[in-house]
Amino acid sequence: MSLLKKLAAATALTAVLLSAPAAMAQTKIALVVKSLGNGFFDAANKGAQEAAKELGDVEVIYTGPTTATAEGQIEIINSLIAQNVNAIAISANDPDALVPALKKAMERGITVISWDSGVAPEGRSVHLNPSDTNLIGETIIKLAADYLPDGGDVAILSASSTATNQNAWIEAAKKVLPEKFPKINLVATVYGDDDSVKSTNEAKGLIASYPNLKAIIAPTTVGVVAAAQVVTDDNLIGKINVTGLALPSEFKQFIDNGASQAVALWNPIDLGYSAVQIAYQLATKKAEAKPGATISIGRVGSITLDDTNSAAMAAPFQFDKSNIEEFSKIY
Repeated sequence: MSLLKKLAAATALTAVLLSAPAAMAQTKIALVVKSLGNGFFDAANKGAQEAAKELGDVEVIYTGPTTATAEGQIEIINSLIAQNVNAIAISANDPDALVPALKKAMERGITVISWDSGVAPEGRSVHLNPSDTNLIGETIIKLAADYLPDGGDVAILSASSTATNQNAWIEAAKKVLPEKFPKINLVATVYGDDDSVKSTNEAKGLIASYPNLKAIIAPTTVGVVAAAQVVTDDNLIGKINVTGLALPSEFKQFIDNGASQAVALWNPIDLGYSAVQIAYQLATKKAEAKPGATISIGRVGSITLDDTNSAAMAAPFQFDKSNIEEFSKIY
């Protein structure tokens, strides 16, 4: 090849390289959970990683404290700010305590959304509820009432006393009781802090305090397993029905042995997937967080934000002897 042709070829290659688009910058999204080692959140992470793979230019950082505390999450938020992530999607241990740290993140240009358990509006741009609050409240009572034709005493074993979602569901449950479930008598609400040992002790305390107790309702995947184990260990199967919100894979044994008749849950895989989709749409300016806005959540569909920039993903799904085997193999 002549020198002239070599120069022409080099010039042409340089022009191609200069005109080629720059490599797309990776979007770093932190999925911050209430606590690590929780099967519900591990399942959510599977969905989050699925969304990252589907979107192509996303890295999901899965993180959370070892125990479900606001203090632990604040430490993690500050660390993520230092790492300059593009977005934080958090399931909050406290709706208010996290606000200053999350406002700091937003001031640094980091997109902040909450999912599962919400943050006060000033601390996030969007909140994704797993389902409609009123529907969840009614569902957890109905799960007990369906197996108590004559009514009776029931108690609620919740997560932490500051968990936004738990408190909202319990309030919704209380409101629906007089009209739809007048025979159901809610005798107590206690808190196990999403800790297996504390939840076990609280379940034992309920049984000791209320000798006519017919059902324990635990709208938390940690608490419902702990309560069902207590009923199993204390030979109370058939006397006290445990129900609430449970992961099929963790709870199948208690449907099988009769400690529980039925439980419900949304799909946590879809929830993690949807949270990452929303965080990505907002961080990359493909969507805007404002009342009435519609945001794509990929294969799950789309959400439309209400006047608090909140939306619900889907209705809870019931698991019983007819389908627990199938779903326990999925999550």
